[in-house]
Amino acid sequence: MKNILLGLFFALCGQLLLAQQPYHERLNVIRTVVPFLTIAPDSRAGGMGDAGIATSPDVFSSHWNAAKLAFVDNNSGAGLSYVPWLTTLVNDINIALLTGFTRVDQRQVISSRLLYSSLGNIHFYDDLGNYQLNFRPHEFAIDAAYTRLFSEKISGAVAFRFIYSNLSGGMYSSDGTATKPGVSYAADISGFWHNDISLMGKNANIAVGLVFSNIGSKMNYSDSKASSDFIPMNMGVGSALKVDIDGYNSITFALDLNKLLVPTPPITSAAKPDSIIAGKNEKVAVPVAIFQSFYDAPGGFREEMREITYSTGVEYWYSNVFALRGGYFHQHETKGNLRYFTLGAGFKLNAFTLDFSYLMPVVQNHPLARTLRFSLSFDVGYRSNV
Repeated sequence: MKNILLGLFFALCGQLLLAQQPYHERLNVIRTVVPFLTIAPDSRAGGMGDAGIATSPDVFSSHWNAAKLAFVDNNSGAGLSYVPWLTTLVNDINIALLTGFTRVDQRQVISSRLLYSSLGNIHFYDDLGNYQLNFRPHEFAIDAAYTRLFSEKISGAVAFRFIYSNLSGGMYSSDGTATKPGVSYAADISGFWHNDISLMGKNANIAVGLVFSNIGSKMNYSDSKASSDFIPMNMGVGSALKVDIDGYNSITFALDLNKLLVPTPPITSAAKPDSIIAGKNEKVAVPVAIFQSFYDAPGGFREEMREITYSTGVEYWYSNVFALRGGYFHQHETKGNLRYFTLGAGFKLNAFTLDFSYLMPVVQNHPLARTLRFSLSFDVGYRSNV
């Protein structure tokens, strides 16, 4: 009885301290499904702190900003990337990307992408602990994009995406409700602008990109409409500055800002979970959720700003043959606390490019520690300038 009373006392003290804590200081992570859509799958961006919205175009641009493909130097290309994920916890989770593009003419490019995530081998049990089945949950997204050049400096793109998520094999039930694979349909809208400038007597290029990605339907893993979840709808803004130091050396600085267009969970009453104390109702339709995501944080404007993630990166090329990269990714501690440094390198030989990157979390003993990414790309046919 003494232990029970002490436990109740400390629990009450914890609730009182939490009640006095400002809303913007509380841990309040935005919840979405299919998080693999937000993970950098290629080594180039992965080595630059996950910055890729406005960097120079390459075969993996369709993942970050398909509008960049209007300025790609080649007529067509293909790329393959592989990421062993959470290797400090398990050894059978991975993400793979297969992508390609082809130029229709000087102003139009079409591209396609398959992003696949395997969540390893999992044993499923019922509520009584009885073994049900052995299954390898997996998710994938397949899309096609159309890119068009509007002028010598501006381009735009649209992409349509099919998302599939099978987490239980459709055979496991929880609370008496049968589960099923989740399906969603989404689209991307993106734009890109760049301009050649002179900086301190050096040739340079400045670029800006804007992307609205994964704008689509909710995903449901059962026949219950009340259990539908948002996919990671996102708005990203990126900028990049490339400076040609001389005929052999160049350096690029990049910065990306991203914000999920998904409702922030409200603060509810412990006695009445349906009673909202601060924030907005998160069970809303997709169009409402997109606009609401800019003002619904319980902690107000300060918490809204903390929902922005920052990706900064630098890339150095020598003679367009060898590259070194570094970067930093920052997410506020109340919104997930993902913070890590990245390093990367690349080697280009004729039409082939091989890249790899390495991730180093700020927090010790983090599950993302020692994450490696490997990418291989192949380009065909050099394009003349428009």
